[in-house]
Amino acid sequence: MKNPLPRVAAIHDLSGFGRCSLTVVIPILSTMGFEVCPVPTAILSSHTGIEGFTLFDLTGELPAFIGHWERLGLRFDAVYTGFLGSVRQAGIVRGFVDRFKSEDTLVVVDPVMADHGRLYASMPPEMVGEMKKLCAKAQVITPNITEAALMLGRPVPERLTAAEAKDWLKALSDLGPAMPVITSLPLEGRDDVSAVAAYNREDGRFWLAGRPIVPTQYHGTGDIFSSVLTGSLLQGDSLPVAVDRSAQFVAGAIRGTFGYSGLGHHEILLERALKNLANASHSDNYELLP
Repeated sequence: MKNPLPRVAAIHDLSGFGRCSLTVVIPILSTMGFEVCPVPTAILSSHTGIEGFTLFDLTGELPAFIGHWERLGLRFDAVYTGFLGSVRQAGIVRGFVDRFKSEDTLVVVDPVMADHGRLYASMPPEMVGEMKKLCAKAQVITPNITEAALMLGRPVPERLTAAEAKDWLKALSDLGPAMPVITSLPLEGRDDVSAVAAYNREDGRFWLAGRPIVPTQYHGTGDIFSSVLTGSLLQGDSLPVAVDRSAQFVAGAIRGTFGYSGLGHHEILLERALKNLANASHSDNYELLP
């Protein structure tokens, strides 16, 4: 009997504390109606934004792990990748895509490696080139502005005009993906908005979505955004609706957390927001990027 639930291979790390990676990917996609099959790339005591974290690299286990799945004949409606535990894993994950991707498989790569103008502490410089190769396998990529700059070999900008944002999106698409999405976009004239821009190479249109900025920051929001985006596209949403729906969900989760005092930046109250994903959204706050 065919599995009645669409199946997603989620290649991410598992952080024991701090809502990010698999601890947000699994509940979000499960709530949206998908079977999530995790491929843990590393096990961390907490996400890398918390001082003193420990990291157990699972690179050596991945070939046997993946080989077992291949012998089982598993098939996936989507392959969705995030944080990698080593440079070598990028090649292993590219091989995973080649082995398990069919004509209808959605491949989403969130090139998790940097933020705020620099690579994460666990990321060697070689990861940038490896992530570019992995992004070439994807239809959709979701870098933040720092990750986009690193992959394009450009300085991290203080502001981008709409024309410059389009140029960045086209340059990312030239790496291979038909639908690049840039998060945390510092768009000129939109200082009060957390902006996300996207490009669909198939129809040549550029899209913009965003929500008013809340004066705080929470770890894991990029993972939350990319997870909702993946689920929305699998549910049949168009690119602009999926982007706007994802931005709307992240903004709601942030606002639902911000009102509480004493919570750390790793403690976004995801569980309070999950019910909003149970039904398809009719999000229509996106706009064409001028």
